This record gives sequence, structure tokens and C-alpha cells, in this order.
Amino acid sequence: MRHPAHTFYNIGIALYGAGIGVASAFNEKARLMTSGWRKAWETETVRDGKVAWFHVSSLGEFEQARPVIRRFREEHGEYKVWVTFFSPSGYEVRKDYDEAERVTYLPMDTPRNARRLVEKIRPTVAFFVKYDFWFNMLRELQKRGVPTFLFSAIFRESQYFFKPYGGWFRRQLRCFSHIFVQNEESLKLLKESGVEWCSRAGDTRFDRVREIAQRSDGDRKVERFVEGGSGRRVVAGSSWEPDEEMLKRYMDESGRELRLVLAPHVISESHIERIERLMGKEVCVRYSQMDEETDITGKNVLIIDNIGLLSRIYRYAEVAYIGGGFGRGIHNILEAITYDVPVVFGPNHRKFQEALDIIRLGGGVGYSRYEELKEAMERLLGDEKERQKASEVCRRYVAENIGSTERIMDTVNKLLEV
Repeated sequence: MRHPAHTFYNIGIALYGAGIGVASAFNEKARLMTSGWRKAWETETVRDGKVAWFHVSSLGEFEQARPVIRRFREEHGEYKVWVTFFSPSGYEVRKDYDEAERVTYLPMDTPRNARRLVEKIRPTVAFFVKYDFWFNMLRELQKRGVPTFLFSAIFRESQYFFKPYGGWFRRQLRCFSHIFVQNEESLKLLKESGVEWCSRAGDTRFDRVREIAQRSDGDRKVERFVEGGSGRRVVAGSSWEPDEEMLKRYMDESGRELRLVLAPHVISESHIERIERLMGKEVCVRYSQMDEETDITGKNVLIIDNIGLLSRIYRYAEVAYIGGGFGRGIHNILEAITYDVPVVFGPNHRKFQEALDIIRLGGGVGYSRYEELKEAMERLLGDEKERQKASEVCRRYVAENIGSTERIMDTVNKLLEV
């Protein structure tokens, strides 16, 4: 007999899917999802070799998966890789990922879809990343005896797993052969709830950002800009309007000369024009309009108006400002601290373990009010000893957290050999 929680879960999934279907008539993201679901069913099944299925929610989780995918392929060349995304923001960017034989959307997690999808992918092993739990898919994999792993996971006491009504949800964690968590708090919660098949492996993003940093040669345009004038170097990554307004206020009120490299989260023409009006068009230069002949005299704001550069240009910063803290949450701080760069970010950072760690250790500052931002920037930009101390904290923190991929693969390989 089906558990009431399972029934409510299936009803919720059905309603959610129906809502996306209705929204697809007027919403581009919903339209991409419904179209992607259809294409997933049309995708040809892998006919030769074993299949390793990696499911990620969106682009951030995909970046966490990449080191494991690469390492798995290196050690298990007989496997083909099938990657599924839930979000269009991940799929549309990485649908041509060259280290996977198949990249598709994940259809809604109804019992029927779960059966159909597992039959189509025919995985020999499956991986889920961080916190994308699709219980019908997981149950179907368990029924078929497919070793299934969750990695880079974070669990919090506020999650439904640990509520009085969470018994059914906790039992679903038995579908995983092993759960690799990021921190001790997650491990403690799971163990206290009777989940013994877990271990701390850390966050695979550390491996990913270190790999990017080691492979990257930087960028000549950005290098020319930061060296083309005086002032302390600040790179602001994935900024939103509140972040940009805070930075402008600091530039105006501090009297400190800056070379600001600004990489906004949204690079639409309207937003770039807004930044130019805010900062003063006369002091701004767009990355796309800059070449070796461009006169940058008097320019102290470089606007990065394309994507794909941010992870390699933090190297030019003395301090990095991480955007998103006045919205849904800050963006990736690891891309900055892997270059030993201290970080500053807004208030919505409490769900990010690495942000809490770096604040506690002294390698970064989270702020809520402008006065706190000013104090942090003055300390890090005005006191070289303080900046070097924070930089050393970042260096040590990254070094201590490298190796998650290796820890995951050691356990996976042992379980696959059984």
C-alpha cells in the first residue's frame, strides 16, 4: 500500500508539471522545459557500453559534477555518460557538453516517467548532485539494483527529512548506495537519523575551480585595463543592481581610487546602459568594444558584457565583490578565493557553507548595511597587512578542501567492484 506521503508527493509533482505546462504558453523558461521533456523521450538510447547517469539541477550543480564526470571517464572508459538537467538555465548552456554522449532534460518525476526514463537511459550507475531529490526516479533505480550516489550534498535541520513528519522522506535516502556530504553538520544529522551509508567528502567545486585556475591564462584585455591606471583593483562578479549601487556609493564617498572590473549577472543592453548611467559613461569602457588601440585614459570601470570570463579574471583582483547577496543568494565565491583573493558579499549568504567558513576564518566579509561594506573595503584595500592575512586564509582554505573528487571515486570504485 502506498504511503500517504508518497501520494501527496505524486500529487504535488503532477500539479507542478501541469503548472509548467500552462505557463509555457507565455513564459520562455517554461516553454523550454516542456519542449525539452519531449526531446528527452525522442533521444536515442545508448546502444553500446555501460551508462553512467549524472543528474544535476542547473548550471551550478553541473559545475560540481564536472570533476567527477571527468574522473569517472578516465577510470571507466567502457562507460558512456548521460547527463540530465532540470533547469533550462543549465541545459541551454551545456547541452553540447563534449564529455557526455547524451545531454537531456529530466522529465517530471511521475511514477510512469520514472519507469520510462530509467528504461531509456538504462544506467549501470547513477549520480545525483547536492539536493535534487526525485523520489520516483530514485525508487526505480533501487528496484533495478542500480548503484546510486549523491555527492556534494548539504543537509540542514530545517529540511523535511528531519521533521516529525519526515519519516517517509528519510526512508527514501535508502535508495542511495552512498551519500557524500560537504560538512560535518550534514554528516551528524544523517547519522543521528539512522543514515549510516554516508561520509564527508567535501565540495567538488573546489576541485573544479582549482582546475580552471590552473588551466587559465587570464585575459589580455582585462590585464591591460587593470595595469592601465592607478587605483586598487576590485573585480565584482555576477553583480545585480543593489550590488552596483553599493559599489558606486563606495567609490563616491570613500575618495579611494579604484580600478573596477564589473561583470554583471545580466548582460542585456538595457542593463549595461543602466550601469553606464550609474557609474558615469565617461569613466566606463565595455569589454566588447575594447582592443589594443582603445584609449582607456580616464576610464576606471571595465564592464564585462559577455559570459565565460569571470572564473579567470578574479586573478586580477586585490579584493573581489561577489554579487547576489541582496537577491536569492550570493554567487560562487570559490572562483575568487582560489586565486587567494579576499571576498566581500551581501547578506543573503547563510545557506552557503563556504561563505560562512570564509567569514569565520577571516578571509571574507558578509555585510548588510553600506557602513559595513565601507568598513570591510577600507580594511582590505587600505591595510596591506590585513589584505595579505585574508589572502593567506583563502589560500589555506582552498588547499585544505581540495580532493573531494578523489574521495568520492575511491568509495564509488570499491562499491562498483562488489
